[in-house]
Amino acid sequence: MTVIVLAQCPVGLRGFLTRWLLEISPGVFIGGPSARIREALWAEVRQYAGNGRALLAYNTDNEQGFTFDTYDHKWDPTDREGVILIHRPNDRASATSATNRGWSKAAKRRRFGNA
Repeated sequence: MTVIVLAQCPVGLRGFLTRWLLEISPGVFIGGPSARIREALWAEVRQYAGNGRALLAYNTDNEQGFTFDTYDHKWDPTDREGVILIHRPNDRASATSATNRGWSKAAKRRRFGNA
């Protein structure tokens, strides 16, 4: 099983993928091509994605039963002792530190345990 997810990619790339895979939702393609065809499709996606993002997931013989690859995506796959996890950048820390939080009476009660 192969799944390709596209975001903000050219329409022509979606049309190309429908030759080999079934588009079950806008930008989500699923099918069962051979490994050679899957690699050729992924090479085309990387070449023609432009400013878009793409994700490829497929079955393999490992602990999880699948693996995936990303193209121009903020979330990076990271191998941790044979298990592939997603590393997401922490954008919230900078956003929450810029705002003044905890000025309400309820926030002060929660902070000091007087809820």
